Amino acid sequence: MIKPALRPDAPAAGMFRAAHRIAGIGVSEILSITAIAEQRKRDGRPVVVLGAGEPDFDTPDFIKDAAARAMRDGQTKYTTLDGSPAIKAAICEKFATDNGLIFRSDEISVSSGSKQVINNAMMATLDPGDEVILAAPYWVSYADIIRLCGGTPVIAPCSENNGFRLTPDCLEELITPRTRWIIFNSPCNPSGAVYSAQDYRALLDVIVQHPQVWVLADDIYEHITFGGTTFATPAQCAPEMRDRILTVNGVSKAFAMTGWRLGYGAGPTPLIKAMAAVQSQSTSCPSSISQAAAIVALRGPLDIVKERCDSFRARRDVVVSGLNSAPGLRCPVPQGAFYVFANCAGVLGKRTRDGAVLKTDSDFASYLLLSWDVAVVPGSAFGLGPYFRISYATAVQELDEALRRISAACQALQ
Repeated sequence: MIKPALRPDAPAAGMFRAAHRIAGIGVSEILSITAIAEQRKRDGRPVVVLGAGEPDFDTPDFIKDAAARAMRDGQTKYTTLDGSPAIKAAICEKFATDNGLIFRSDEISVSSGSKQVINNAMMATLDPGDEVILAAPYWVSYADIIRLCGGTPVIAPCSENNGFRLTPDCLEELITPRTRWIIFNSPCNPSGAVYSAQDYRALLDVIVQHPQVWVLADDIYEHITFGGTTFATPAQCAPEMRDRILTVNGVSKAFAMTGWRLGYGAGPTPLIKAMAAVQSQSTSCPSSISQAAAIVALRGPLDIVKERCDSFRARRDVVVSGLNSAPGLRCPVPQGAFYVFANCAGVLGKRTRDGAVLKTDSDFASYLLLSWDVAVVPGSAFGLGPYFRISYATAVQELDEALRRISAACQALQ
């Protein structure tokens, strides 16, 4: 019997071979940095971790109580594939109340986190070679989700001078016949930039001329804005484009429910059905308990959310002031979310005490972690250097200590 020849790149018997589609794709750099920092803490190092995008507040008690009631009442079974009728009704009410947008239940998709909503949308719509425009800096997972789904991320670098916001002229230059989506994230992770209704209208006036292009609006930080900044979402700004917009949101950030894994999207029914088909072959329905908790969160008062937003604003001011006092650093004031995106160009080219030259923002982030026990994320992970991101969703005492170390680290450079 003649044995079939192995492919040139085939592994030896018993060896693992990863699929080609994940070549070059690894674990999120944010998670990797956080894991290293946490291991150093377990090893006894006094590490301050400013990498994770997770509120330090606990889930409000009224939401936890709703989950406990759901368990006691036996709501522990499968629900409808992409969300129970009850949670879809609550989401429709939320959109009507908060955003003036009217959706039917068949225009709502509920998943295990807003990340899965985005993944479902990309998986349901992208063919090899399709392009998705990302305004850099962008959330680290967007680009890899696009690649995993067969698409090509097209990066639009956004200037600090324009508040890290995409401009209509830049957008027009990047749209091609292969452009399938444009992803907006406002307030933005990592920059904290917020698009006004006027900003969106100018961008949507460009997009409306290209009927093959759809818009994904990631609104997960909707309720975390500062200084009288008014939140807007594309579907409000261009009602005529309603059938080309997917609005994504969730309960993780505003209600400190990151571990509950509950996100949702609203868009045209054909897209929602295609996303449901994807979800049916991956996770099926989201957690029934998380759905019950989210219903109460979405219908509950926003008082505690506003109180926590005030706390985030105070922490933002501390961090911005501290970074702008450090030699070689410059930190713009973000309008929303709970991150700062600081410029570190002023420290690049300098030497550490052991003679190493800091050439990139990744070098600077490594220097802070390994020499000063402060974990931050380099801007290159978000598609734009030389910057670094700090999450200030942590205790003020930790922030004060981190800022002291960062300033000392900059002063120690030669």
